[in-house]
Amino acid sequence: MTRPFTTRQLPFFLTAPSPCPYLPGRQERKVFTRVDVLDGPGLNDTLTHAGFRRSQSILYRPACERCAACKSARIPAEAFEPSRNQRRILKRNSDLLRLPRQPEATPEQYALLSRYLEARHSDGDMAGMDFFDFSTMVEEGAARTELVEYRDSAGVLVACALTDRLQDGYSLVYSFFEPGRERDSLGAFIILDHVARAREARLPYVYLGYWVQGSRKMDYKARYHPLEVLEPSGWRMLAESDRLAAPEPMSRAG
Repeated sequence: MTRPFTTRQLPFFLTAPSPCPYLPGRQERKVFTRVDVLDGPGLNDTLTHAGFRRSQSILYRPACERCAACKSARIPAEAFEPSRNQRRILKRNSDLLRLPRQPEATPEQYALLSRYLEARHSDGDMAGMDFFDFSTMVEEGAARTELVEYRDSAGVLVACALTDRLQDGYSLVYSFFEPGRERDSLGAFIILDHVARAREARLPYVYLGYWVQGSRKMDYKARYHPLEVLEPSGWRMLAESDRLAAPEPMSRAG
């Protein structure tokens, strides 16, 4: 049983406004708290269910004043039905071996990450990450975390997923893969394989972070059917009309 964290007051902080990385012309703010080493697993469980996301020892969620486009998303594992294309992705990567590891960074993993960032996110916040930064990302956070390696039949590391195990599922924190294998759709395969992992472990959900309505960067999450999103009233199934609609700005309170 995880240790309850409600025995102390939990401090939350609010970031200053900054340009939204998903919707042009909008500003984002986040509310966040720090994960205590003793409260980590229980706090991660509870706040993930409430729409938070973990990054190292920080749990955060959007707190934008005039926008509610970011919605926490999760796949109900048992109800999930892969599309024809997703079945092809599973078949194409059926030779890969899944190896869950303790969250301890290795030079081999870092080399793969570096190739991935250089090829796909050379202008992103993580560009230029050194091995110490990578170790911090993997090893800091006080949660039930593992680094899942995917190796081909020759033992070559081709993909990794930093994953938290929650009481009701897996939360995909960050994944990266060999950039020379785009046709294999390794990013999609990691998600599909974690749905399979959840079924094997009899866990109901796979948490994908945020689906951002109207963002081309996040459109891929709506390809998983069914998909649940978190609203102020609770979790609900994402409707087809939601997938196609443009996000509406919120009116300013007061």
